[in-house]
Amino acid sequence: MKSFQFKTNIQCSSCVAKVTPVLNSEKAIEHWEVDTTNKNKVLKVQTDSMNEKQIVALVQSAGYAAEPLS
Repeated sequence: MKSFQFKTNIQCSSCVAKVTPVLNSEKAIEHWEVDTTNKNKVLKVQTDSMNEKQIVALVQSAGYAAEPLS
């Protein structure tokens, strides 16, 4: 299982609610969560088969930005 972290503009629970159906519909994502209390609004994603670019594109399709954290 690979874990990725992204800086996002997912600011609040309403934003999380908007991105939830998109991320939950992707079967390759095992688990995800957004820390909206962190200044970088960190999205953590666990997946076996997706890469960073695919996750960024998925988040963008929900109307939000994501930038990989190293």
